[in-house]
Amino acid sequence: MKIFRIATWTALAVLAGMLIGFSSLLPGPGSAPETTATRTARVGGPFSLTSHKGESVDNAKLAGKPYLVFFGFTHCPDICPTTLYELTDLLAELGPAADRFTPLFITVDPERDTQAVLAEYMTAFDERIIALRGDQAETDATAKAFAAYYRKVPTEGGGYTMDHTAGVILMDADGRFAGTLDMHEPRGTMLAKLKRLAGA
Repeated sequence: MKIFRIATWTALAVLAGMLIGFSSLLPGPGSAPETTATRTARVGGPFSLTSHKGESVDNAKLAGKPYLVFFGFTHCPDICPTTLYELTDLLAELGPAADRFTPLFITVDPERDTQAVLAEYMTAFDERIIALRGDQAETDATAKAFAAYYRKVPTEGGGYTMDHTAGVILMDADGRFAGTLDMHEPRGTMLAKLKRLAGA
């Protein structure tokens, strides 16, 4: 019986020690727990690029009106044209409500995507979609501002393609992140997001 009591108290002591050790890992009364915001990359910030029409476009010029941001490049074989065609259809279905926001297509391949190339490329899509380009430093800064990713990938024969963020970023009229469009979502879901962004 004595041995049983000793074993029981020993087990309780060990358990108490474990609980004390665990509690020391928890935030104290004066410390705040880490929030989701601290683990999420900030989306949206200063940028300055040139449109396929030769006009300067920056975050200040866009202020006061929601906008969409899609990163891509004209030599993209599938994702980019598919996304731009889908956006064209969505804008058409929204009708006048689509005029309440600005859709942007930002090239991550300024080496090949000159203003002339972009101007020709954009004739296939809704005229409200503005293509933007910059030099390499401006492109890097813009991608960083929107927490976007892109990378040049060499291909056989000395050419290259671009790996890049594929989603469409939604920004509200105050330049704050308002969500994303995923082209794999149901069409109704995408329309609802755009209507909400437009305040329709």
